[in-house]
Amino acid sequence: MALVGSAILAFGLYQVHSFAEVTEGGVLGLTLLLQHWFRISPAVSSFVMNGACYLFGWHILGKEFILYSIIAGGGFSAFYAIFEQFPHFWPGLAELPLLASVVGALFVGIGVGLSVRAGGAPGGDDALSMSISHLTGWKIQRIYLMSDLIVLALSFSYIPWNRMVYSLLTVVLSGQLIGFVQNMNLKDGRGRRTGK
Repeated sequence: MALVGSAILAFGLYQVHSFAEVTEGGVLGLTLLLQHWFRISPAVSSFVMNGACYLFGWHILGKEFILYSIIAGGGFSAFYAIFEQFPHFWPGLAELPLLASVVGALFVGIGVGLSVRAGGAPGGDDALSMSISHLTGWKIQRIYLMSDLIVLALSFSYIPWNRMVYSLLTVVLSGQLIGFVQNMNLKDGRGRRTGK
């Protein structure tokens, strides 16, 4: 589940956020910021930033968390590097920022939500949010929103203010979707509920 989630996340980040001038918050948003200003691929920058945040999460959430996070985070970097080899499927989304923000939020929310549900973190901000939620008891959606707003403020350096409204919409929608997917009840093959 963590690997599937990271593939969905990488696909959405490459196919929507990387060219539509609609960004995300947290480490995802920082990778896009570094890509814009310094031409550093998110496949590389996410690997470095995530590693630092995973160390923090390891001390709070344990060894199993690190295993699933290596799968999710490493999967994200690998899938993003693969997706970079292909052209964008929907270049017209750049002209439809409202649609880009909703579609991007769906990919991020579902992708990260599946990885977090599996017990791993595809991004450093996910590890940080999971750790802070564990320590404080705050809902994960609230923590995501706070960290995302900080990154959005930095993103004003390259995203026009009128596009930032769409980025804010993406951040709010994806954060709510992450919490929903993390907490939804699923049935296993024998019809039993497996939700937390």
